[in-house]
Amino acid sequence: MEARDNNVLELRGETLGAITNQSSAEEIFQNRTLRPILKLQNDLFIQVFINYAVKQKNVFFSLTPERKMAYIENVVHRDIKFRNSLKGMIIAFFTLEEYAEYIQISSNLNKRMMNMLIERLKSQLQLIEQ
Repeated sequence: MEARDNNVLELRGETLGAITNQSSAEEIFQNRTLRPILKLQNDLFIQVFINYAVKQKNVFFSLTPERKMAYIENVVHRDIKFRNSLKGMIIAFFTLEEYAEYIQISSNLNKRMMNMLIERLKSQLQLIEQ
């Protein structure tokens, strides 16, 4: 399994964000693990969201920008199957050690990862609209 972990870490790249002595375990995990994965998987997340919106009768594409933002937030928080699919795309890039750490504080980390993903999708609304 060491080879897989090394390959995953190499693919993800470096830590994104500052880690200090005052950083909580969740902040460290966020900057060392979640941010690089979200960056790596960004194009996939956009395509997955577009596909989701199309399958939902294209309602998203006729909304105002403000309502699109609310739609993104609502979908990620409320559609459990969709959220679990997104979560799986993130967890798939955890190392075994990171997964062991994740399961200890998964509730807090799930909130963080979904909020980060929501903000990422909202900030790229123009790419989603094309």
